[in-house]
This record gives sequence, structure tokens and C-alpha cells, in this order.
Amino acid sequence: MNDPGSSPGQALRSEAAIHADAREFSVARLNAIALYTITRREVRRMLRIWSQTLVPPAITMTLYFVIFGTLIGRRIGPMHGFSYMQYIVPGLVMMSIITNSYGNITSSFFGSKFGRYVEELLASPMPSWVVLSGYVAGAVLRGLLVGAIVLAIALLFTSLHLAHPLIAITTVLLGSSIFSLAGFINAMFAKKFDDIAIVPTFVLTPLTYLGGVFYSVNMLGEPWHTVSLVNPILYMVNAFRYGVLGIGDVPLWIAYLVMCAFAAMLGAIALALLHKGVGLRS
Repeated sequence: MNDPGSSPGQALRSEAAIHADAREFSVARLNAIALYTITRREVRRMLRIWSQTLVPPAITMTLYFVIFGTLIGRRIGPMHGFSYMQYIVPGLVMMSIITNSYGNITSSFFGSKFGRYVEELLASPMPSWVVLSGYVAGAVLRGLLVGAIVLAIALLFTSLHLAHPLIAITTVLLGSSIFSLAGFINAMFAKKFDDIAIVPTFVLTPLTYLGGVFYSVNMLGEPWHTVSLVNPILYMVNAFRYGVLGIGDVPLWIAYLVMCAFAAMLGAIALALLHKGVGLRS
């Protein structure tokens, strides 16, 4: 019931504001449902083929721990006050998170292109950011799950104590999100299944092995030390290593600056490509 002292114009504006708020709430609720639906589909897909998504990285990392951590680690000795096994655990965990986040979204989104059901997403009223967020959330969740499995396996070989839990968690989320976005961009441009294997083989793998996973970047001489500083994985590995062990080769604030810059840049590019339908409407 309107206030007797209010004018008809004020009453109309008040009712219009109420209707606008209701529409905004309805749109936000629909977007939340759409985001949940895409994320749930991605998680179910990952768990349905768990023998392909979860078992292989567990076996691979176990071999890394046995060969590099146990056998080679005995000859290398301690690094920065930690055993070599403890030193490489953060790098191997981050490596598994990065590669699985990237691989999940490239295969999933390209599969939606190949199966032509991505057209249903484009025809729906869902905004681009909801579609992108749903796929990225699914890839991040796979990366986190694989990372947890690898960390559990590492605890069978050595003992760890999280020095800075908040730094470790935020680094994992940023690193996984960055390579999920990069994988999404790769999948948008890919025209065949071979195209989604080029970047992991010729770009991601070299960057990972040169990102300080198995060594301290300070051990490198020039010009390789300077060259390594342009590798974004170096900052992710060292930030996570600082969160786990409390040591790192690069200043923490620089690592976060690099990660946030890459996340913002890749997110903007992915949204722009998705909005234009690059590689989707042709």
C-alpha cells in the first residue's frame, strides 16, 4: 500500500525500482544455476573417466618421486636446508595442477565444439562470462583434486609442514586458473584434435621443466638465469614452494603480480574471443 503522503510519480518510481530489483535478482539466480550446471557437468565428466583423468598423473608423479626424489636425491643432497625430496614436492604438485587444469579444459571445450553442442550454449541467454567461468571452474577442480592426490602420494615418501597455508592455497588457485584460461583459448582456436596437443608438447612441457621444479633458479648462470625470469611457471612454482616450505627464489610480491597480470590478461582475451565466437561460428 502506497504512503498517503507520497506523490503518484514517487509511487510509480518506487514500483519501477522494485520491479527492476526483482528482474536483477531473477537474472542473477538464472546465471548462478547456469554456472552450477556447467561446472557440475564438467566434474561429472572428469569423475566418469577417472581412470584417464586421475590415475595417470598419480602414477607419473609416483615415478618422479621414486626416481628423482629417492634415487637421484641421495646424490644431490639437501637444498636450502631441506632434503631434495622435500624441495621438489611443491614443484611436482604445481606441475600436476597446471598440466591437468590445462588438459581438462582443452579436451572438454574442444569436445563441445566437435560434438556441436557448444552451439546450444551460444544460442542460450547465458552471458559469456558464465560459460567461461563454468569451464574454468571444472578445470580448476580437476587440478585441485589431482594436486591433492599427488600431495598425498608425496607424504608417503617424506614429511611436509605448510609454512604459509593461505599463500599455498591462493597460488594453487591462481596457477590453475591461469592455465585453465590458456587452455580455453587454445581450444577455441583448435580445428582438430592435433591442435590441442601442440601447445602442451612444444610450450607447456618446456616451460614446466625450466620453471624451477627440480632445481633452484639461482643455480643457473647467465644468460639462462635471466631467460628463466620470463617463465610464468617459475613464479607459480616458487610462490607455492614458499607457501609449503617457506623458501623461494623470487620475491613473493613479484610472483603474485605476475600471476594476477596473467590471469587478468588471459581472462580478458578469453572473454573477448568467446563473445565474438572466434572458432565457434565458422
